[in-house]
Amino acid sequence: QVKPVEAGGGSVQAGGSLRLSCAASGYTFSDYYCMAWFRQAPGKQREGVATVCSRTGNTNYADSVKGRFTITPDNAKPTAYLQMNSLKPEDTAMYYCATGPGTWHPTFNEYEYNYWGQGTQVTVSS
Repeated sequence: QVKPVEAGGGSVQAGGSLRLSCAASGYTFSDYYCMAWFRQAPGKQREGVATVCSRTGNTNYADSVKGRFTITPDNAKPTAYLQMNSLKPEDTAMYYCATGPGTWHPTFNEYEYNYWGQGTQVTVSS
């Protein structure tokens, strides 16, 4: 059983930075999987933010975060980090880590991710 656990959320002023981590216990070093970050703001639908796959290192980013967010895998742990820079108030949301079988082109289709974490809150004040 794979269990993703998020950490690193918090409150920051606009323009600041945060780094989230997602540790996915249950994987081995040779497994092929993708790890993604989704977020959901109050009253809005959940949306994909960034995703990365273990063997290829291929990534995918939402247009709204390109150039500001970077997702980085550590296959040895296995963990995925989301470095968030130049944060904006509209980035405020609950951030969820999800993981599923590896694909060549990682997507934000939620049905491709079997395991989900509990979420970590990110709040950006203006």
